[in-house]
Amino acid sequence: MAPEAAGLGRREGRSVMREHHNTDYGRLIVRGADRPGIVSSVSGVLTEQGANIVSLDQYSTDPSGGRFFQRTVFHLEGLSARFDQLKAALDQKLTHELGLEFRLVEAKRRKRAAIFVSKADHCLLDLLWRVQRDEIAMTVPMVVSNHPDLGDAVRQFGIPYFYIPVNKNNKSEAEKEQLNLLKGNVDLVILARYMQILSGEFLDEVGVPVINIHHSFLPAFMGAGPYQRAKERGVKLVGATAHYVTEDLDEGPIIEQDVIRVSHRDTVEDLQRKGADVERLVLARAVTWHCDDRVIRDGNTTVVF
Repeated sequence: MAPEAAGLGRREGRSVMREHHNTDYGRLIVRGADRPGIVSSVSGVLTEQGANIVSLDQYSTDPSGGRFFQRTVFHLEGLSARFDQLKAALDQKLTHELGLEFRLVEAKRRKRAAIFVSKADHCLLDLLWRVQRDEIAMTVPMVVSNHPDLGDAVRQFGIPYFYIPVNKNNKSEAEKEQLNLLKGNVDLVILARYMQILSGEFLDEVGVPVINIHHSFLPAFMGAGPYQRAKERGVKLVGATAHYVTEDLDEGPIIEQDVIRVSHRDTVEDLQRKGADVERLVLARAVTWHCDDRVIRDGNTTVVF
C-alpha cells in the first residue's frame, strides 16, 4: 500500500512528492515576523545560487504584523558540496537583513529516530513496517523499552532493543541510562505508547524533539481504562492525537488528530481495536510529516504544510 493510500501522503488533498528519494534536493524552512518581500528574497538567494524551486508553501497569521512561515523544496546540482555556501548566503539575507529564522536540510539525509515503547506493539510495529517499506524518511537506530516483551519482534527488523526497567525508585537513574544511549545518536524520539511520563530534566537534556501518541479521550478519560469508561459513557467517536512533548503533560503542540465513529454495538475490545487503528495511523502521519520537515512549531501550536 502506497503512503498516499494509507493517508500518509495527503495534505489537503494533494499528493506529497517523496523528496528523500531524490539526490540534490534540499528543503528550506523559514519563519519569523511577516513583512513584504520575504518570498522574493528567498527565491532570489536560491536563484543566485543556481537552485531551481520545485515547490513552495507559505502561510501568514496576519499580513499586518503577523507571523510568517514558509517551506521551500528546491533542486541544486551538487548540493552537498555547495551546502555551506548556500547556507552562508541565506544567513546573510534572511538572518542579518530580514531578522528571520531558517533551517536548511538535505532531503536525502534521513532523521534518526529512537522509538520508546512499553508493552503495546501496534504503533511500534506499524512504524517499523513503514520504515522497512521506505514510506517514512527515517532510520531507527534503537528501540528502548521499560519491558522486555517486544524484544524478539523488534530484533526481526535488525534493530537493537534496549530494556531499561523504570519504577518510582529508579526513574532518575533509568532516564540517565536512556540519555546516554540517545546522546549524539538520534534526531527524534518517538513515544509509541510508552507508558511512562518523561521528567522535565529528561526533556531538557535530550536535545531533540519528542513526539507522543495518545487516545483523544484526554482529558475526559485520563488514567487507566479509558476505553472501559468510554464504553460506559456511550461515546460515539474514538480517536487519537499526536503531539510534541513538553513538560506540561499532554499539552504540547498538536501535529495530527483523527477519529472514527463507533456505536453502542461496539464492545470494549472493539473500541480498543478501532482506537489502535487510529493511533497508529495518526502517529505515522505525524512522524512522516516531521521527517519531511513539514511541521513548524510556533509556541504551543504548529503549522503543517
